[in-house]
Amino acid sequence: MPDLVPHSAPPAQADLAALAAAFGERLHSAGVPVTPERASRFAEAVLLASPRTIPEAYWLGRVTLLTGHFQIPVYDRVFDEHFRGYVDLVEQTGPAAPSPASPLSAGERAPRETHAPTQGASHSPITSATPGLDARGDGEAEEMSVLAAASTSERLAGRDFSECSPEELALLRRLVEQLPLVPPQRRGRRLRRHARGDRLDVRATLRTAYRTGGDPVRRSLRRHAERPRRVVLIADVSGSMEPYARVYLHLMRGAVRALGSEAFVFATRLTRLTRQLATGGPDYAYARVADATPDWAGGTRIGTALTRFLDEHGRRGLARGAIVVVVSDGWEIGDPHEVGEAMRRLGRLAHHIIWVNPRSAAAEFQPLAGGMAAALPHVDTFLSGHSVRALEDLLAAIREAGERRRV
Repeated sequence: MPDLVPHSAPPAQADLAALAAAFGERLHSAGVPVTPERASRFAEAVLLASPRTIPEAYWLGRVTLLTGHFQIPVYDRVFDEHFRGYVDLVEQTGPAAPSPASPLSAGERAPRETHAPTQGASHSPITSATPGLDARGDGEAEEMSVLAAASTSERLAGRDFSECSPEELALLRRLVEQLPLVPPQRRGRRLRRHARGDRLDVRATLRTAYRTGGDPVRRSLRRHAERPRRVVLIADVSGSMEPYARVYLHLMRGAVRALGSEAFVFATRLTRLTRQLATGGPDYAYARVADATPDWAGGTRIGTALTRFLDEHGRRGLARGAIVVVVSDGWEIGDPHEVGEAMRRLGRLAHHIIWVNPRSAAAEFQPLAGGMAAALPHVDTFLSGHSVRALEDLLAAIREAGERRRV
């Protein structure tokens, strides 16, 4: 039951999702460039946060729909016009509710619930309930904006993807796409001048010495240039990984676009999805992925998929010197020895192998599944990746593996 209700309708008749969608369209018509993605994000935030007051709805819209402070005046005006006639549930059910309020007029806010001032407190009442137009400084308003935006995401960041509702998963997928992706670096062969280099550039130092009468006052240094290291993502999309597979598609799309990574998925066969994820918007990209993976949510043949990857792409150098991330719970319906042999071959080519098993987050987890037990001896880093926070650990491991030398 929504908490923001109109004067003329009972609470059960208020449709917050439709109200939020209409507000996004109205704001776009007023000149604020509200994209469909931002409008959808606002509607999802309203459904998840269930704002109980007009100010709460105000901040949910402000942090999800706006891209700059210059848009605030237009936003305030449209917000007043759109939410006119709505009152706060707190005002209706509070212990000291005032007489029935009249609909909001243009330029007014719903009054904030006031309390008796304590001794030593300021006697100046706060008359504006919408923080965007009151007399408080920009610093406090910015802090409230950050808190409003972070409340829902912080609550969901540590939750296992398999325990989330479809609405929560929709929000988490957007959070996953916003994770910072930093390309892992590797040391190149060529030397380049650098202020913090570890090798003396004799020729450059001598050339500089001509300017100081032959005295090498300033030294020129060099060090090995850094180059991005390739990242290859191979994700299990079989039936046992269904609760996690769709979230990882969002991570893979971000990695393909930001890092130039290679993306593969498998259930009973291996499918390369780099091209499908590299272009177009999210909906278009995932529609192409669905068309390319007829074995989605099918059985699991890890050994067959890894062997095909090595035969078709490993010899071409795609895996050579790369950081390979395999996402799977290790439930193999084929021969586990095939998994072990494929991992052994992959370990000889790849720079670093990271295996992500979301099932390992459970307290009672033991790597007893046939495919998992066979693969684990050849894995360099083993992670869970079951939540947004766990994905942050995965991205940190990828960055650190870039310069790590193989033992």
